[in-house]
Amino acid sequence: MGQAEKWMSLLNSAETAEHLRMLYGQDDGMLREQRERYGALIRAHEEAFGAREGLELFSAPGRTEIGGNHTDHNGGRVLAASVNLDTLCAASPRADMKVCFQSEGYQPIEVDLTDTAPRPEEEGTTAGLIRGVAQGVKESGRRIGGFDAKVVSTVASGSGLSSSAALEVMLTAVFDGLFNDFSMPFQERAQISRMAENVYFGKPSGLLDQMASAAGGLVTVDFQDDREPKVEALQYDFAARGYALVVVATGGSHADLTPHYAAVPREMKEAAACFGQKALRGLTEADLLREIGQLRKKVSDRALLRAFHFIAEDARVPQQVRALKEDRIRDFLQLITESGRSSFMYLQNIYASNDDQSLSLALCMAESLLKGKGAWRIHGGGFAGTTLNFVPLEETARFVAQMEEAFGKGACHVLNIRPVGADRIRM
Repeated sequence: MGQAEKWMSLLNSAETAEHLRMLYGQDDGMLREQRERYGALIRAHEEAFGAREGLELFSAPGRTEIGGNHTDHNGGRVLAASVNLDTLCAASPRADMKVCFQSEGYQPIEVDLTDTAPRPEEEGTTAGLIRGVAQGVKESGRRIGGFDAKVVSTVASGSGLSSSAALEVMLTAVFDGLFNDFSMPFQERAQISRMAENVYFGKPSGLLDQMASAAGGLVTVDFQDDREPKVEALQYDFAARGYALVVVATGGSHADLTPHYAAVPREMKEAAACFGQKALRGLTEADLLREIGQLRKKVSDRALLRAFHFIAEDARVPQQVRALKEDRIRDFLQLITESGRSSFMYLQNIYASNDDQSLSLALCMAESLLKGKGAWRIHGGGFAGTTLNFVPLEETARFVAQMEEAFGKGACHVLNIRPVGADRIRM
């Protein structure tokens, strides 16, 4: 029996079926769809690289940000979850230090890992992320090596579910699984991934996306100590309480938005510096109001608005967590909507220019459709991308149809929370 046939037998086993249900949920047709997806990926790897010993499958999830919009980079708190959309990789080790990386829909990439120093020409590229993750794994004291990889992803770029974090965390899993013992702590996966994105990719992100993807499940994270964030796992079944999590991708372009993203933490930290602090965590609204006259002479009004947002948003997260622990779903939904209004009015990350206000329209439509019945807010970094909506189960079909009438078929993703982060399936 050849390698591909052995893998097909494994994918059809009862044990693997249970594993796939854990990753992707119980939806009708899921098992058939994922078996076909995994099988096609294995066959594509064999077609590209030949029948290879040591082939393994690695998956890392996208994430949904539920609470704590733009708080992680200033020492704040967040509520987030990994989801049932993922980046999936079939990888086999090579004898040399070359990575041959083929991702569906993109040109093949080759990266020589004999040199893992940052390269300016690789900023903004997958090659940069591969090299950066390799460097982080090496610095952790673990081994690295070359590999051949075929990759597919349901975490679409621009979906707001952090395709970059899913890719980075998946890469940590490949190096950890092929060349080590697949025992890297999720906190370390997240830190390596964030370093690769900041230093090698050139995007000044916080740690939220990588931590949520790496940790898995529903978690609240306190970033007061950015080097060792405190992570608490939570258990809550939104579907059992009658709600679906629906992300709406509005189709706005992420091109040229890095300066807008970078301005948010920069302006917050400018406000913090007026109090002799590196970040806003620990300041209160009373502190801002007491010094407001002097503050307006030192920083922009937008920086102050963003500081007010941070302080209120950071305080909202533990309130959201308590509401879930006490099963007060209506209070929780009210806090989600308050978060969205704060992002719209004070954080101001809904649109970057008057030419594209698709997110504003999606939020307006959600309020019209869900008022009194659910919740809606910006999802993730903002300026383009997606909204997050808590929709009553009986209203989900109508909500999705209305949103897709405006933003196109496939604009909506109804999400399940995935209980694990980086995952491996091996023969």
